[in-house]
Amino acid sequence: MVDTVYLIKKPAEFPIADLISDNDVLILIQDAVLRQPSISNWYACKEDVIARGIKIPDNKLLDYEDILNLIEKSNKVVVW
Repeated sequence: MVDTVYLIKKPAEFPIADLISDNDVLILIQDAVLRQPSISNWYACKEDVIARGIKIPDNKLLDYEDILNLIEKSNKVVVW
């Protein structure tokens, strides 16, 4: 189970790493996919990555259905 899903919309708006626990997930959407965080528990919206023509490893890509499933299973969602 995921405690908190952080949806990040802009590249410079990553939450402070101390706020992210092992049970949290950071999901990069929109322009945030242009910059990847240094923590390990992050993913990027596949459609936004394709639209911007950038390369991100396949194991870090989530489609909209995957993102919705994570949101439904989480205790809380925070949008930055």
